[in-house]
Amino acid sequence: MIRPSREDILQLGRGFLMGGADIIPGVSGGTIALVLGIYERLVSAISHCDRRLLGLLAGRQWGSAAEHIDLRFLVSLGLGILLGVVSLASLVLKLLLDYRMYTLSVFFGLILASSLIVARMVQPRDRRQLIGCWVIAAIAGYFAYWLVGLPQGTSHDSLGYYFLCGVVAICAMILPGISGSYILWLLGAYVTVAGMVHSAPRLELTSSELLVLMVFASGCVVGLISFSKLLRWLLVHAHRTTMAILGGFMVGSLRLMWPFQRDLTPEVEKLRLKQYESFVPDHWGQDVTVCVILAAIALTGILMLERWGRRAKEQVDC
Repeated sequence: MIRPSREDILQLGRGFLMGGADIIPGVSGGTIALVLGIYERLVSAISHCDRRLLGLLAGRQWGSAAEHIDLRFLVSLGLGILLGVVSLASLVLKLLLDYRMYTLSVFFGLILASSLIVARMVQPRDRRQLIGCWVIAAIAGYFAYWLVGLPQGTSHDSLGYYFLCGVVAICAMILPGISGSYILWLLGAYVTVAGMVHSAPRLELTSSELLVLMVFASGCVVGLISFSKLLRWLLVHAHRTTMAILGGFMVGSLRLMWPFQRDLTPEVEKLRLKQYESFVPDHWGQDVTVCVILAAIALTGILMLERWGRRAKEQVDC
């Protein structure tokens, strides 16, 4: 029997934080993975689902196959993600409904701190590289800012469309700063997919819904494996540029986390169906002060978390 090691417990905790982030509209689990120092390892492990793995499995070389995809790491992290989603889903949704302004302030500080951490990872060697990275980050930030401001799309019934939604959503979920669930919302597939996922454990799916869910899941698998290979190549061969793009994505996505929003659909109870409109407060009141304090606390906390993650990684590597 394999006993969990200290590293397994650490990965479980990191996965728990990633799972909690994945259920927050506009926040990506990839952001948390990047902050905790496991992003590149995660991308590398997923990208190893390749022909070599199939060959090892065909030859029944189970140990080599597990080592090739870093199976112990993926299992520990995956269990943590599942635990985080199950444990925190109802709490986060309640906070976003009942205490939206204050909750978004915390998320704003979290993502802002994450973008600072990524900016530190760019490490340009000279002024020319510094300017180039700033330009790339600005373009990526503008793209993310534009993307999160798009209105919700209309739903489609084509199986090919849901396959494409799975590919695009899972790719977005890997990228820090871009939420896969929000991309589904933009594509008009979030309500349909979320409803089927909610009904699946209770065996309440029709045959047609089950087929759609399987096609969507297939798209997720294809997108995850394919895009992770591209990301791994970029992280190895264009690390500075990739980090600049990821940092820009995070800054641009702050538009979605702006704390001051008007509820345009007060009669709607379900969060995924509600619509909000951002506004700028006309005076500095108590709410603004509380929001600034909460954002500052979140920013400080995530910077401390990154420092803890870096130290824990150094201890494991020793």
